[in-house]
Amino acid sequence: MAKRVRSAPPKSGLYHAREARRMSRSELVRLSGVSKQQLSRLENGLIRLRLDHLKPFAGPLGYTPEQILLWGRYPGTGGHIESSDVLREEAPHDEPFGPAPGQVPELDTRAGLGGGGTPARELRKDGRHADALKSEGWLFPASFVREQLHTSVSRLLVLDTTGDSMSPTINSGERVIIDANHKTPTPDGLYAIRDTFNCIVVKRLQVLRSSRPPRVKIISDNPNHPSEEVPLSELEIVGKVLCSIKLF
Repeated sequence: MAKRVRSAPPKSGLYHAREARRMSRSELVRLSGVSKQQLSRLENGLIRLRLDHLKPFAGPLGYTPEQILLWGRYPGTGGHIESSDVLREEAPHDEPFGPAPGQVPELDTRAGLGGGGTPARELRKDGRHADALKSEGWLFPASFVREQLHTSVSRLLVLDTTGDSMSPTINSGERVIIDANHKTPTPDGLYAIRDTFNCIVVKRLQVLRSSRPPRVKIISDNPNHPSEEVPLSELEIVGKVLCSIKLF
């Protein structure tokens, strides 16, 4: 009779964060003060991760505990974890920390429309940003994500917007849903980008394909706001805007 082979638990965000830094387990043990046995259990998914587990590793790895916990779902981290694998920190009185599995996280920042978005909470040494998440996420029907947005929950983020540069397409205070895995400005359309002040803003992008090297035109739908052009290499795209959530 064939024996059922039990599959090993998936590697945790701590493992992927250490691998991303190309740091050996022995080195992380030395820098964090956590035993090698405990680190192995945390990396191999034998212990359910909590934020207090990850605090000793945040400094040595250069990631916040939230980034490590939500690895693959948090901006600036690799795409290793699907939404069903996201674990929650258990706060006192069993209140869940962060988005529950299957929910779409919302960045804890207001994406600007030309009127002053909030900058990233942190700029890491490698030049990449780490934006905080709100404690609660959004839950959308699977059929809506699949048939209308043509993507998966694990790729989505929600942004709150401010400013009038994209009016009337997007008005200040409306939230937008973005595909955070869509990092290239093709096709032309609405994208969440990071501006020169490290703020996340929503703009219409048009690739000037005849230019060498390629340049991108950043367009405001409100004619009172000027457009600009930047080299494609200098543009940081947070994600492609798929739709907005309007209140009436």
